[in-house]
Amino acid sequence: MKQKNDQKVSVLFMSYGILFCVCLITANVLETKQISFGPVNVTAGLIVFPVSYIINDVVCEVWGYSRTRLLIWLGFAMNFLFVLFGAIADAIPGAAYWDGQEGFHQIFGLAPRIAAASFIAFLAGSFINAYVMSRMKLSAKERRSADSNGFTRDFSARAILSTVFGELTDSLIFFPLALGWVIPWEEMPSLVISQVLLKTSYEIVALPMTIRVVKFTKAHDHEDVYDKDINYNIFKIKN
Repeated sequence: MKQKNDQKVSVLFMSYGILFCVCLITANVLETKQISFGPVNVTAGLIVFPVSYIINDVVCEVWGYSRTRLLIWLGFAMNFLFVLFGAIADAIPGAAYWDGQEGFHQIFGLAPRIAAASFIAFLAGSFINAYVMSRMKLSAKERRSADSNGFTRDFSARAILSTVFGELTDSLIFFPLALGWVIPWEEMPSLVISQVLLKTSYEIVALPMTIRVVKFTKAHDHEDVYDKDINYNIFKIKN
């Protein structure tokens, strides 16, 4: 006798979750390289890290805050495992004939202070991003017009503003915790502002594609969740 299972797994949600985790892990590796955009110096993690905020926006817009909360904690767990395994491998002495320890350490020998700052900043920034998306979508529900232009305008506003608040929170936590007393404090504001501006610009450039992905996902999964009376406690994962 077959047992009926009413719980269905969305292939799209699973795919976004995998991409989300891959982006976070890839950003850890790319952060070890410094690059320049004109006079602004940033890490190569800028290439991929904002993608995690775009996925955050898509999941929150389609499936709501609860599913986004699950995604954020899943990304945190996978990223933590990656850093942990890398640290263990880095601590194990290399073979006598192997001469790649210095390069390996530069990538996987993440200082505990930087790792802790990265994890805390990621959680805070991601949850702020999801919260702003959720609340703005609720406030726009009654006044939003049913036409496509109405959705595009409202979604664009919440996608950009949620990224600004999320990235600002992330940067305000990460840079002081990771680089305080390492770089001059007077340089900190410009570093934070440049990161927020560059990552938000990334979001704006990608916005037309994000809107198409959201519309496709809603049509494919027949989902469009509004977080009415939801518990925003970040630890209510089972909900």
